[in-house]
Amino acid sequence: MTPKPPVDDFTDALLHVASPGEAAAGIPGVLHSMAPAIADLGPMRTLKLLTAMNQKDGFDCMSCAWPDPDHRKKLEFCENGAKAVIWEATPVTIPSTFWAKHSVRELAEKSEYWLGLQGRLVEPVYKPAGEDHYRPVTWDEAFAVAAETLRGLDSPDEAAFYTSGRASNEAAFLYQLFVRAFGTNNLPDCSNMCHESTGSAMVETLGIGKSTVAYDDFEKAELIIVMGQNPGTNHPRMLTALEDAKRAGADIVTVNPLPEAGLQRYKNPQTVRGTIGKGTTLADQFLQIRLGGDMALLQALSKRVLAAEAAAPGTVLDHAFLAEHCLGLEELTTHLADLDEAEVLEATGLTSTAIDELAERYLAADRVIITWAMGVTQHKKAVDAIKEIVNLLLLRGNIGKPGAGASPIRGHSNVQGDRTMGIWEKMPESFLAALEREFGFPVPRKVGVDSVDGIRALQRGEIKAWFSLGGNFVGAISDTAAAEAAMRGTELTVQISTKLNRSHAVTGDAALILPTLGRTEIDLQRTGSQFVTVEDSVCAVHASHGRIPPVAPGLLSEVAIIARLADATLGDDHGIDWLSFEDDYDLIRAHIANVVPGCEGYAEKVRRRDGFVLPNGPRDERRFDTATGKAMLTVNELEPVVRPPGRLLLQTLRSHDQFNTTIYSLNDRYRGIKKGRRVIFVNPDDLAELGLDDAQAVDVFSEWPGQPDRVMRALRIVAYPTARGCAAAYFPEANVLVPLDATAERSNTPVSKAIVVRLEPAAESVQEPIAETTAAPRAAAD
Repeated sequence: MTPKPPVDDFTDALLHVASPGEAAAGIPGVLHSMAPAIADLGPMRTLKLLTAMNQKDGFDCMSCAWPDPDHRKKLEFCENGAKAVIWEATPVTIPSTFWAKHSVRELAEKSEYWLGLQGRLVEPVYKPAGEDHYRPVTWDEAFAVAAETLRGLDSPDEAAFYTSGRASNEAAFLYQLFVRAFGTNNLPDCSNMCHESTGSAMVETLGIGKSTVAYDDFEKAELIIVMGQNPGTNHPRMLTALEDAKRAGADIVTVNPLPEAGLQRYKNPQTVRGTIGKGTTLADQFLQIRLGGDMALLQALSKRVLAAEAAAPGTVLDHAFLAEHCLGLEELTTHLADLDEAEVLEATGLTSTAIDELAERYLAADRVIITWAMGVTQHKKAVDAIKEIVNLLLLRGNIGKPGAGASPIRGHSNVQGDRTMGIWEKMPESFLAALEREFGFPVPRKVGVDSVDGIRALQRGEIKAWFSLGGNFVGAISDTAAAEAAMRGTELTVQISTKLNRSHAVTGDAALILPTLGRTEIDLQRTGSQFVTVEDSVCAVHASHGRIPPVAPGLLSEVAIIARLADATLGDDHGIDWLSFEDDYDLIRAHIANVVPGCEGYAEKVRRRDGFVLPNGPRDERRFDTATGKAMLTVNELEPVVRPPGRLLLQTLRSHDQFNTTIYSLNDRYRGIKKGRRVIFVNPDDLAELGLDDAQAVDVFSEWPGQPDRVMRALRIVAYPTARGCAAAYFPEANVLVPLDATAERSNTPVSKAIVVRLEPAAESVQEPIAETTAAPRAAAD
């Protein structure tokens, strides 16, 4: 079915601002998920998909990586998960005539929202060098173009192979195998832009870059500290786990610059209390922290813990745990003794009383979980801030016992699994050696490029071909103008995708789009119906089975595309029968079992209804595979973000009707925004101080030492209860304000959460595209 293209005109008349919400989910959440699903997919298709979503014999949600409970409800999905299903499973397809009608230049002028609304990609298309239109080609023609380009490079390192978190374990393992057999470790991925800081900090201090808790630990915790995240929008099923913890007696403390609805009250739509009652108040304490203040807060808490121990020796710290499993206590104690309380209060924007209250909660709890997301990871000092999370947990032994631990929340389904399967530019020697033993070819050891360094290599002309397994790289990366200019300088870009996005309109001289099956769709190969596997945020691995027929004939799975690309490029160079992997995914799983630690007997384990959980040293046995063999308490120098006079600190964030760069509608229900995205949220007191007004149009300039200012034009001010001195604007539009070189120390993650900006009255009015507010064009498809 072909869509009716939505209007992509501009006006400021439709933007509407209302009061922000005070509770998440409830009946509005049901209506905003079920009504569009039935309207867009039809009742039977909706029933088949949503009742199979996140079930043990169904398919895994393609949006967030929140884990599944052992005992699942009949409807085990959230509002945004339903939107993701609608987006992928829409019966609307892009017709062959579309490509002649719309040039690449025209597509580049369209919004992300408009591009996504055009429907599913169903045929390979090719833009030849020097031309401005894609045109349909056969699969064989597409693979020949890609293979010829790769074989013609002077070095394998002249190609880079990006991966989005939605790829399955089987696709990810096969992809990295192909890339390394081709001869490079250029494997940037979306983790580089979100949780790379987490991995850097936790590997150094705990020996693993993953969560040290299981799903059931949330209900066993006595205190849960939620930092730098908005679960009501980005991983709404977490609210159910927090509600269960609350009812079991846990205190919940939230630390965030914005008062998000999902951190205040949860109206569980599957309970009477959530449907007709007031729901559950989640936060016992809300610390509205200033952007960049997390590290100072954590150090202040640890200092209070150490002071309590000094006042009552032997009663506060877990001395047995620290003596047996940890190093660095003496150095940390000495360092924090000099921490300046005034500096802490300035950095955090909090009062000593508020910090004291949280410290008292921490000292009173025997089982504590600290959970965080990108509000912590996308800062210059993010790695050190996460090390301070580890310090605080280690002091009282809150690692490796029930109801306690470090819980980074991955934002994209299977982003963690991709890393486990080898998608990383610097996989450890143990993995590379195992891969070499398994397949018998010399695996490259030279460290590849990550996402930011990939753009730098493109700018220098060192990378000439860019492949993307899913995702929207140019939409997600910082420094939009630089990234797009660099990508346009390549010889060839290749995108493996389900729907159009910005990356399809920002191409190399030549470009390919290879359409693929979605996770909802049945994957039928020569040996029968195939399934794939994924890993969630707590290291649980399980199967995912497509439930509906493909939206069009001729679509290939991600595995099939990679296998055919590898065969076209490498043939039998290494004695690998690439095409056999397409026929039977168990062949891939057999190699995973021999290469990936903890995956022995992989094919058998993932056929269990509950799947299996990967081993986790800190969680399972208080084993810490660090350089010293111990968990490391670390000394980190505090470096608060300075806000010059007349300036604000800006963070980028998602709207409620958004997942990563996918825009489901132009609404942000919980923040009161309708039919618009060009807004900036500013505290009313800051507006008065700056001489600006609510609803005024402003140009936003970001200021970076030694660099010219960057500007985002004509944003409408929304007076909003942000932390004083802080502001917020939507990702990915505000990526233009972050230069490529603004990255976190050691992790190289873009710094998108503490941008120094000034606001100036705009000469132009605020402009927004007109568009419907549903997740996809209306279409009946029973």
